[in-house]
Amino acid sequence: MERFDVAVIGLGAMGSAACVHLAQRGVRVAGFERFAFGHDGGSSGGRSRIIRKAYFEDVAYVPLLERAYVLWRELERRTATQLLDMCGVLVVGDAAGGVANGVMSAAHERGIAVHTFDTQELRRAYPQLRIGDGEIGILEPDAGMVAPEAAIAAHLRLARDLGASLNEHMAVARWETMRDGIVRVAFTDGRAIEATRVIITAGAWAPQLLPGAGLPLDVQRNVQYWFDATTDAFSRERFPAFFLDRSSLPAPLYGMPDTGDGVKIALHGFGEATGADALKRTVEATEVEAIREIAESFMPGAAGPLRSSKACMYTNSPDRNFIVGMHPASPSVIIGTGFSGHGYKFAPAIGEVLAQLALDGGCAQDIGFLRPERLAP
Repeated sequence: MERFDVAVIGLGAMGSAACVHLAQRGVRVAGFERFAFGHDGGSSGGRSRIIRKAYFEDVAYVPLLERAYVLWRELERRTATQLLDMCGVLVVGDAAGGVANGVMSAAHERGIAVHTFDTQELRRAYPQLRIGDGEIGILEPDAGMVAPEAAIAAHLRLARDLGASLNEHMAVARWETMRDGIVRVAFTDGRAIEATRVIITAGAWAPQLLPGAGLPLDVQRNVQYWFDATTDAFSRERFPAFFLDRSSLPAPLYGMPDTGDGVKIALHGFGEATGADALKRTVEATEVEAIREIAESFMPGAAGPLRSSKACMYTNSPDRNFIVGMHPASPSVIIGTGFSGHGYKFAPAIGEVLAQLALDGGCAQDIGFLRPERLAP
């Protein structure tokens, strides 16, 4: 039976990055993907993802983000691939709201450059928007978009160049930790491997692979939309990526300017519960009309004719913080899951952390607030 130092299960955002950081340390690493490399059936697609540092969710994430910025640029250099577009990110919300206060708190504590607009300044700066009374804006210039599909391809290419064995169309049937701590992984096609350490980064399929971890994960359907705007006011040259926190909405509205594929618009964390193999991928006309109506209330003309839509999945932890650390019952297994719809921007930094946990038993970053133990009953 073939044996590896580390096996990585799931080669999306985090798994592909982990393979790079493992391979460059010279260990024997194998990565396994249940579908084709770069498939669009999970949580790591969508053409563009927001990247930002002034993190309203928790300032504890900022050091990880600062490391991710460095590693994204390093990946661009090493693979000669442009992955980041720093078009800026504009956060709009009530002056007394939690999101606006969170952004300002993180920016102040970590020395992140932002530009703030009061209500009237925001209306003058962005006349294409409908700004409510009492709403303010916070523009983070050193923020913008990362290209997920291109980034996964770059990570996989680099990992392979560094010597990683990468395997597609290999779904895990089960895994078990042997008495000597070695982990045996069996695949649905009858093959099996052994590894000293196993990293599980299986996205929405993680609940199926972690039944004994005691992690209360739920999978949620979320839909992304791309529209042809009826005005050029939402082009890349005139408008940044955005995040709108407004109490009248069912969830925060976010999106990207038109860079050639249309204006991307979606609700963050809004959708019905699903399962990884039960996701409804068809997007109904009523869903399109609902998001168009919401968009029209904030950015009239942005949601013209629908160009395309895509259902994806959030794998949510109870507190919406990531779950990164050793398996509670099997320390030979390292978990990276529960990224709750806001994890992609961290991919290279999380990949580095997972590799360090597998090889060193610890990591350089403070991830205490992300460890699985916090969710123990």
